[in-house]
Amino acid sequence: MNARRGVLSAGSFCVDFNKSILRWPEQDTVTEVVRIDRQGGGSGYNMAIDLERLDPGFPVEAMGVIGADDLGRFLCAECDAHGVARAGLRALPGGATMSVDAINVLETGRRTHFFHSGVGAAMTPGHFDFSATRARILHLGLPGAHAAMDVPWRDDANGWVAVLKAARRAGLRTNLELMTTSAGRLAELGRPCLPHLDFLIVNDFEIGALAGLPTRRPDDSTDVAAVGRAIAVLLERGAMDWVVAHFPEGAVAGGRDGTRLALGSVAMPASEVAGVNGAGDAFAAGMIYGLHEGWPILQCLRLAHSSAAASMRAVSTTEGVAPVAECLALAEKWGLRPTPE
Repeated sequence: MNARRGVLSAGSFCVDFNKSILRWPEQDTVTEVVRIDRQGGGSGYNMAIDLERLDPGFPVEAMGVIGADDLGRFLCAECDAHGVARAGLRALPGGATMSVDAINVLETGRRTHFFHSGVGAAMTPGHFDFSATRARILHLGLPGAHAAMDVPWRDDANGWVAVLKAARRAGLRTNLELMTTSAGRLAELGRPCLPHLDFLIVNDFEIGALAGLPTRRPDDSTDVAAVGRAIAVLLERGAMDWVVAHFPEGAVAGGRDGTRLALGSVAMPASEVAGVNGAGDAFAAGMIYGLHEGWPILQCLRLAHSSAAASMRAVSTTEGVAPVAECLALAEKWGLRPTPE
């Protein structure tokens, strides 16, 4: 039996300034910000806090870089408050903690991020030491947000590949989170990582970019059949046991053993949605938790959708996520959308 337990959530740690506006303005005009709140953010932080909110007794570790500043101290305090072990979170002098202005448009439910990389630009594979961790799974991100990680590192295509290889040598299973950017950039940074991953949980656009297949129609709706083809392509190119792609109407999962499953998302009333910032992280947290616990993949998908729905009850990235039973109760209360086809 594997003595390892828990998740090491690594990479991007930043502070989000979540700002809600009624509608997106034209350039050179003014619009009112109707709400502002400060929260931790970034793929590393969001996964760590979401997992602790799903299960407060679940072992979670943090690893990455922050600034030796007020924002860095804020992130440390948040980790302490939620029970996240942060020995691997290193404060670098001489620069600011990564920060993000996350603009949530209430009229459309869409969100846009403006980020300042700060010391995150200086993060390298040298900041990742897996010798002391007892976690079972490494969750790593975000390619495209860390300049020194996005370029070749010694003999590897980029720093992300180097970290994933080191994690697997240390006995960890691996998952990579992506930052939605141009399809070309996603492919450039993400494809070299595929042979070093055990899981891949991404959205419909990202999986299409990695596979080199269009997965969204001209009206921006998801082509579910194309998502399935993209999953098959990535399973051939990579080492993943499971590839999962999510989108507003549902998700599709593909296993190395040939299993293919789809499940509709939670039919959450629009009136209950406060914001979608962090919903993808919450989906991934639900999947990772279920995979860690050895649940059947359909049960993992159900928790992932439920976690995402819970997340959307709050503007911030993590505050809406609740314990597993409460999240699953939302799916029972609101039901699921039809299975995507």
